[in-house]
Amino acid sequence: MQNRQESVKPMIDWAAVDTVLLDMDGTLLDLYYDNYFWNEYLPEKWGLLRGMDAETARTVLMPRLRAHEGKLSWYCLDYWSRELEIDILALKADIEHLIRVRPHVHEFLSFLNETGKRSILVTNSHEKLLSIKLERTGIGHCFDAVVSSHALGLPKEEVGFWDRFSRLHPFDAERTLFIDDNVAVLRAARAYGIRHLLTIRQPDSRAAARPPCEFQALSAFSEICARERA
Repeated sequence: MQNRQESVKPMIDWAAVDTVLLDMDGTLLDLYYDNYFWNEYLPEKWGLLRGMDAETARTVLMPRLRAHEGKLSWYCLDYWSRELEIDILALKADIEHLIRVRPHVHEFLSFLNETGKRSILVTNSHEKLLSIKLERTGIGHCFDAVVSSHALGLPKEEVGFWDRFSRLHPFDAERTLFIDDNVAVLRAARAYGIRHLLTIRQPDSRAAARPPCEFQALSAFSEICARERA
């Protein structure tokens, strides 16, 4: 048994990594908050204003939302407030008690700090909601920088985002680890040249784990910090 454990290849060779780029929603934070908002809470409140039950409202809303998936507008609270004629940020604040970090996130962020790794939060989250989430979770101070794609004008799903990001925060793509729950985002990062890529097996704690994809998946951050300390 001991020999078998010793032969397991570590998920990350930390000696080959200088910079760690981290997504927020579904990676550091439980995606349940966002999934519940868009799939349940918003349809209920939006439908109520228009005399619809939640299920009818959901049927109307989902195609409108999905048509923007992967675009910057998909993540823009101001855009959806205008389009849906409802205060999205106020509704988000109603349920901010559901904002939670995923397992072992604090431990992992401390590990990065202790080992001298440069860490940057790279998110598609709108700046207004980003500030709420960082304050609620207390993780904002853990990063060397925090970057929202809205400040750069492109979502992370586009390779061009990474070019703009690298001008703002230069990094060696060969010595960078990027962790994100969104496969489309990881593919764009891979196309740009980022070498070390991981995804998240279960971004939403109340949903089933995702099926395997081309990227190695984490169940919890302890998998990549505890091994290196052992």
